[in-house]
Amino acid sequence: MGETETPAIPPRLDHVVIATPTLDETVAEFTARTGVRPAAGGAHPDRGTRNYLVSFGGDSYLEIIGPDPARTVGDDALTFGLAALREPRVAAWAVHPADIDEATAHIGPVGPGQRRTTTGELLEWRLSEPPNGLPDGVVPFLIDWGTTTSPAVGPPEVELVSFTGSHPDPGRVRPVLTAIGTSLRLAAGPAGLVLTLSGEHGLVEFR
Repeated sequence: MGETETPAIPPRLDHVVIATPTLDETVAEFTARTGVRPAAGGAHPDRGTRNYLVSFGGDSYLEIIGPDPARTVGDDALTFGLAALREPRVAAWAVHPADIDEATAHIGPVGPGQRRTTTGELLEWRLSEPPNGLPDGVVPFLIDWGTTTSPAVGPPEVELVSFTGSHPDPGRVRPVLTAIGTSLRLAAGPAGLVLTLSGEHGLVEFR
């Protein structure tokens, strides 16, 4: 698929992850830049993290995640490179494939996950990790919510304008994306992701 044919929003996008070492500060900055206040999501006790959420409408959303001050696990349990992170970054993205078991043949094994919302509701899911050779966030992880309601339902909404990326070898990434039923506009360059939203002051970009 040529670059001009690739949609600005990846097919089957589930959510985009902004990882931050200072969760409350990043949530306040996001609110100031977009005019939308993210909703508290909940904690991941086994990972030592908690999150805030913003819906893109439909069944996709933004997750802002950082270390939980109340965590009881060590830095080695933190996900998305949080243990070494010094500033916020768009760290990862997830897709919900038509068949997660089939798609994981191109990504990696599936494992369970769960957290409780601020109201005590238990959310459960199955997810995979990107292949070991592409651990830079440009290749998405896979997620299947099963019978759990998507976290995209409920939080305040912001308009998703585009989600794109760059990679030193885009040709290596594209076949993996195609195999799992999605795509991403990719430029050649250092590995990274760019999220563009439309807020009350116009377009807002996060990297």
